[in-house]
Amino acid sequence: MNSTLPSELNWNLLRMFYMIAEEQSITKAAKRLGLSQPSVSSALQKLEAQLDCQLVFRDSRHFELTVRGDKIFQECRDIFHSAERISILVRDATEEERGQVRYQIISNLVSPVLDELMRLYHQRHPSVMFQSETQNSQMIVRNIQQGQLGLGFCLLAKPLVNLTSIRLFREEFRVFCGAEHPFFGKDNVCVRDLQREPFISFACATEGMGLEPMSVLREGTQLGNRINGLSTNLEEVRRMIVAGMGIGILPLSSVTNDIDNGLLWPLKITDEPIGADVYLVHGPLDELTPSERKFVHLAQELIALYPDMS
Repeated sequence: MNSTLPSELNWNLLRMFYMIAEEQSITKAAKRLGLSQPSVSSALQKLEAQLDCQLVFRDSRHFELTVRGDKIFQECRDIFHSAERISILVRDATEEERGQVRYQIISNLVSPVLDELMRLYHQRHPSVMFQSETQNSQMIVRNIQQGQLGLGFCLLAKPLVNLTSIRLFREEFRVFCGAEHPFFGKDNVCVRDLQREPFISFACATEGMGLEPMSVLREGTQLGNRINGLSTNLEEVRRMIVAGMGIGILPLSSVTNDIDNGLLWPLKITDEPIGADVYLVHGPLDELTPSERKFVHLAQELIALYPDMS
């Protein structure tokens, strides 16, 4: 057989043979294709001549493929099924957008709202790449104000005046001590006793911007006057509290396993819950990339549709 034949195959003839083999009848294949029986028979003969082999036994009493005919039918089935799958994939396709969404986010943020936002965005724009960097709230706001960053997820006591701030949800915080601390396991500890305790703090809470819950807590209870440990990373703050270096504030959602495992103990400081709102903060829309603008619009859409999630 001529080795150049596969690249010269007539795909219309091959498709007709596939229909003949699938229907097990030249007559039924002709009806399915909307052609006359002589036309389909002629197409089969042309394909056999091109392949230089018999594909179907000629017998008016029953239909049967030759061994080579059956093998070629199996290959045709894979080919045309793949073509059908490709057709389904592109049937309702719109032009895919290439782009990037770059954002900074506070560490260890647990959020069903944010998870759903990411899921929906990727579903709508699967070719857009995400780039995430961990940073504290103070630096996130500063970077956006200076035009070095477009989007950020951070904790704010209230919306910013000069930047658009979309409230996503409220993050609950507690003051914790580690298992080695003398207050571990105690339900009632007076604030006066806690005021004398060394504190493990987020670095941004000591730098004057007042963005973190620690700043609000210090103003209301006078805790944290003596700082024994400092970090911009939540996991490092947690590590120092677990090690018994002092008491400190942590988001409740990120340390539930530590509480269950006896590594951390929540201290009741006040009857009022300690918390801060998580915001999506962004610069002017016209300075964002098209992909980032779509991300902001989707966040607004999600909050409007599901206000209870926030």
